[in-house]
Amino acid sequence: MGGMAAVPAVASDYESANQFNPLQTGVNSLDIVPDARGASMGDLGVASDPDVNSQFWNSSKYAFAYSKAGVSLSYTPWLRKLVNDIALLNLTGYWKIGSGDNQALSASLRYFTLGEVTSGIDGDGLMSLHPYEMSIDLGYSRKLSEKYSMGVVFRYIYSDLSFSTSESETQPVGASAFAADINGYFTTFPMVGHSECQWSFGWNLSNIGSKVNYDHGNQPAFLPAQLRLGTSFTFPLADYHLLSLNFDASKILVPSMPRESDFNNLLTLEDQEKYEEAKHKWESMSSISGIFKSFTDAPRGFKEELEEIRFSLGAEYSYNDQFFFRTGYFYEHPNKGNRQYLGVGAGFALKVVRLDASYMVATAASSPLDQTLRFTLSFDMDGIKDLFGRRR
Repeated sequence: MGGMAAVPAVASDYESANQFNPLQTGVNSLDIVPDARGASMGDLGVASDPDVNSQFWNSSKYAFAYSKAGVSLSYTPWLRKLVNDIALLNLTGYWKIGSGDNQALSASLRYFTLGEVTSGIDGDGLMSLHPYEMSIDLGYSRKLSEKYSMGVVFRYIYSDLSFSTSESETQPVGASAFAADINGYFTTFPMVGHSECQWSFGWNLSNIGSKVNYDHGNQPAFLPAQLRLGTSFTFPLADYHLLSLNFDASKILVPSMPRESDFNNLLTLEDQEKYEEAKHKWESMSSISGIFKSFTDAPRGFKEELEEIRFSLGAEYSYNDQFFFRTGYFYEHPNKGNRQYLGVGAGFALKVVRLDASYMVATAASSPLDQTLRFTLSFDMDGIKDLFGRRR
């Protein structure tokens, strides 16, 4: 009986291993959530109330921002269960322009450092490397009506993961790419009973652009293009007490990389030829073609396409727009990366400054993302202006 019971377990493990197929992209740091508020609600924010960090989630929300301008700095120690010198730093700001309070300019700078990497090359001894990735972008958003706005963001991306030696004939260089976001935000204020609530919807098509070309173009990689949809509903619990419920769904718009297991593990010469042909087609595919292909290319059909959708569900409680408590959950299918974690966080705001912090608790076994911390410090330019105006 024991031997017979072990057979399904082995078969199940084999099947699970062959179904594990995460999407392969370059510059993965572009997919890391930079701000503590969004992270604490389970990595969401496409439809939540506008704040200074909307550039990452949905830049069109800036057109509905309450303050004239703002700036924030976020810091995320990354993978601290494995190493202690990988981190993401993010600087973001926006400024409402014009007299109608209906348009805004925004910008952000992301810097992802992989710390110090020591490597031995060609018997030359150890070398200390400092790989990093960065992006800088500029956005514009505008209200198209009293309830709907749209925005665009243009982004330059640079990834330097290489090193060089004096003996190398061809010195490696960093890889560059250009991308853009386009997004929209709709918000309305329905009456529920005797209370005025806020119901918002948002969408963001991000990182649509060229491939990032490593090794002088010999190793092109897709950017983590993404479609994100979401909704947010905010209602009053009592005077000065608000509760917001949020939901996001997202999908990476990159085609699945062919695997040997999809071609009978290359048992025949015909299987090998089909695999090499499919791999070459995947490598040479343009990023725009890859976006459309990402909806129809899963080896196991529609079921695997659904597995590529990631979900976030979160809530935010606020008291008098000064104290904030948040929690949320992020889910990614085990076959597509198996990132599953609970986020919790809090924030404190004065008229001029706001501090937010978040903490991640992984629910998937042995996750290196467990216990991830984030900190965001934000400044309200209207508050600073009023502060200095009173002192005069």
